[in-house]
Amino acid sequence: MPQVGGTAFRRFGFVQSSVVSRWPEIVGERYSRVTAPESIRFPAGRRADGILQLVVIPAHAPLIQHVTPEIIERVNRFFGYQAVSRVKLRQGEVKAPRALEHRTVPGRRAIPCDLGEGLRGIGDPELRAVLEGLASSLAAKEDWTP
Repeated sequence: MPQVGGTAFRRFGFVQSSVVSRWPEIVGERYSRVTAPESIRFPAGRRADGILQLVVIPAHAPLIQHVTPEIIERVNRFFGYQAVSRVKLRQGEVKAPRALEHRTVPGRRAIPCDLGEGLRGIGDPELRAVLEGLASSLAAKEDWTP
């Protein structure tokens, strides 16, 4: 997608097309059902402190307005720097996002029980998934013992 749509995405305010294609991963399934990114506008000559334009289903606009700091934090975590500092909401129709796919890595071994129990207490599902992947890769190494 970056090769095909890169120029068009940049023209309409998206530095990375992955913001659109990975929106459910960035903000979570709950918010991606009622919002969709339209553009990110940056100040002239900068690639930081931009304004993220979101389309929101009208009935959900008040809720989304209250969680904009969380959305800003998630988008900035995705970029890895302070890319967005403000969010503008526009009420409109939001197409249903494609379902989040739970990808499994072929040949991944089960997580050892002692590690799996420790990971269940982690509240952030993204962090827990990353740590589970790390634990699985460690378990796959033959010389690793708990």
